[in-house]
Amino acid sequence: MNEKPEINPQQLDIELGEDVAEGTYSNFAIITHSNSEFIVDFIRLLPGIPKGRVKSRIILAPQHAKRLMLALNDNITKFEEVFGEISLDEFSSGPGFPLNFGGQTGQA
Repeated sequence: MNEKPEINPQQLDIELGEDVAEGTYSNFAIITHSNSEFIVDFIRLLPGIPKGRVKSRIILAPQHAKRLMLALNDNITKFEEVFGEISLDEFSSGPGFPLNFGGQTGQA
């Protein structure tokens, strides 16, 4: 008798390739949306260089964008419980980034 192992329908099999596992550094994000999707552009800004470069673009359905927001909020709360509050002081005193590529825009 050849039994198949039970598969948990909630379990996902996710592969992380070596090229993606290294990650990509980003220190700025621009978020835009339409009625059907959210677009998150992750950008790397370097000191003394006036031009940033989009390093990655993620396109999400509104439901996935909200799930991402909730997951980030949960993880930030857990991080702050261990390491203390994340300060945004350095960002509030600097010059703003007057970026608007059309549509509704937010920054993170």
